[in-house]
Amino acid sequence: MISAKDFLKYLTAGTLFGFVLMKSEVVSWFRIQEMFRFDAFHMYGIIGVAILVGLISIQLIKRFNIKDMGGNDITINPKDSSQVTRYIVGGTMFGLGWALLGACPGPMFALLGSGITIIIVPILAALAGTYTYGALREKLPH
Repeated sequence: MISAKDFLKYLTAGTLFGFVLMKSEVVSWFRIQEMFRFDAFHMYGIIGVAILVGLISIQLIKRFNIKDMGGNDITINPKDSSQVTRYIVGGTMFGLGWALLGACPGPMFALLGSGITIIIVPILAALAGTYTYGALREKLPH
């Protein structure tokens, strides 16, 4: 079970992350529309920086054998290259949903926290989709 101290750390980190999402305008429907219409570099620049930070972070974890907060090794399993079609279909579905909604799952909660209550509808739809996948997971090809 998570301690109150850890809960406050996670809550603070999540709040700060939400603040950064709002200030960088990555939760803006207009910015997302600009990206999918290739009208502006703003979102591509932010995504590029995120990829660069992820690459550097993974290299640091591997080189310095960094552990998680529980002291356990952090392992990154290699992707199965025979599953490329699955990744392309899943990524395309995710991108279409992102383009139609104007928000991806993480920023949906930042939008809700900023007072945009209509986002509750897509949050409920995302939860229903996640539940449906969990219920059907054993019957789906993997």
